[in-house]
Amino acid sequence: MSGQPIRVLVVEDDPVAADAHVLYVGRVPGFVAVGKAHSGAEARRALDRTPVDLLLLDLHLPDVHGLQLARSLRAAGHHADVIAVTSARDLAVVREGVSLGVVQYVLKPFTFATLRDRLVRYAEFHAAVGEASGQDEVDRALAALRAPGPAALPKGLSAPTLERVTVALRDAGEGLTAAGVAEAVGISRITARRYLEHLVEAGRAARRPQYGTVGRPELQYRWVTGS
Repeated sequence: MSGQPIRVLVVEDDPVAADAHVLYVGRVPGFVAVGKAHSGAEARRALDRTPVDLLLLDLHLPDVHGLQLARSLRAAGHHADVIAVTSARDLAVVREGVSLGVVQYVLKPFTFATLRDRLVRYAEFHAAVGEASGQDEVDRALAALRAPGPAALPKGLSAPTLERVTVALRDAGEGLTAAGVAEAVGISRITARRYLEHLVEAGRAARRPQYGTVGRPELQYRWVTGS
């Protein structure tokens, strides 16, 4: 990607997640994180002093809803595009965001690969300048923002079961063993371990030995905050 990098402001109230998102942005060629903010007020101050092309915006901030922030920024003359980061799945919120400059939604939890795909697609859209030669070129520019279908899971894993394992692990707080996940989800311990290892490889979970048991220590898995 040539030319000036796309300048990104990360707006996320969770400090650990904010740091992770800054690192994610920095790993994508053609993008640079120019700052991070943990509230709507901090985001406004950052935009007043730093040129920004794109907001990576958590919708649930401590002082304002992300869409309200986007609306006020538009009214104040800030024209940065927005990629919304949220765990909400309300399509009414999605529709409202379109009118406020939200060009992409990333649902939590997400991996680096998911965000990288959204950023690369945004870069293609951002690079489309000048006058379109016709309808086909307009369609191609808009199509750059459309996400592809979900990535294929490893053989033997299914999306519904992965979602159930994800929810069980995330809700556990302190973590679960494969046996604990198997009991919570209703699958075998071997199957649970396969799903847990997939989450570890995707950067969405971490493993650690659990001591205090007789014999070989059992692995405990915990959710990675902000993933």
